[in-house]
Amino acid sequence: MSAIALIGAPGSGKSTLGPLLAQRLDVPFVDVDAVIEEREGRSIRDIFADDGEDAFRALEATVTLELLTGSGVVSLGGGAPLTPQIAEALDGVPTVWLQVDAHHAVTRIGLDQGRPLLAGGGIRGTLIALLKARTPVYASLATVSVDTNGREPDALVDVIVAALEEA
Repeated sequence: MSAIALIGAPGSGKSTLGPLLAQRLDVPFVDVDAVIEEREGRSIRDIFADDGEDAFRALEATVTLELLTGSGVVSLGGGAPLTPQIAEALDGVPTVWLQVDAHHAVTRIGLDQGRPLLAGGGIRGTLIALLKARTPVYASLATVSVDTNGREPDALVDVIVAALEEA
């Protein structure tokens, strides 16, 4: 089995649904951000603060491209699909877009200060802007699109598995 990519905005459910989907499919799960943090020995927030977003995006691209060549469920960072090399690498990879609106995303995220692009207050407004900018990209890359708003994880995994089988 090749990789299955999960894409979506912060709060869309990638970290929750990814392990459940991998378990259901009996494949490994890997979160790109977790791999970056492990390899770098520091948090994504610290990488942003110390090295800047451009340096983080370069690191993210390297790790994402590597992980997409493997197998299992790969949870991408919310902004990863905007990187041209990553978008190109997703061509031919089953890609599940976990759709979420700003209200549900904020409810799930809370005041998570570990997300650098959402730090500094105004999380809802920032999410609305991110969703507006990223939605066309997510839509263009998705093999499968699933609305996660107000739905239980196990039910969503059922929907994703069925959709992947049909795709």
